[in-house]
Amino acid sequence: MSSFEWDPVKDAENRSKHHVSFEEAQLAFFDAGRVIARDTSHSGSEERFYCFGQIGSRVLTVRFTYRRHVIRIIGAGYWRRGRKIYETHSQIHR
Repeated sequence: MSSFEWDPVKDAENRSKHHVSFEEAQLAFFDAGRVIARDTSHSGSEERFYCFGQIGSRVLTVRFTYRRHVIRIIGAGYWRRGRKIYETHSQIHR
């Protein structure tokens, strides 16, 4: 598994806005059933991705990129759309 990093200012903003710390967001990557998808709407100078992973009874959506083999977390939240993507993918692969 890769290591993680993030901007501490963005982490504070994310905690305030979405009530999720980037430290907690790391846990989504450890879900064996996680779903990784390209974030085509936010990819510009670098590719960005989504990780949809279950933490407890909820599904967390984490936006991230790779930089030098490190997962850089950009944002995270518990959003219905992410849960739907996760559940749809899980039904297909069972």
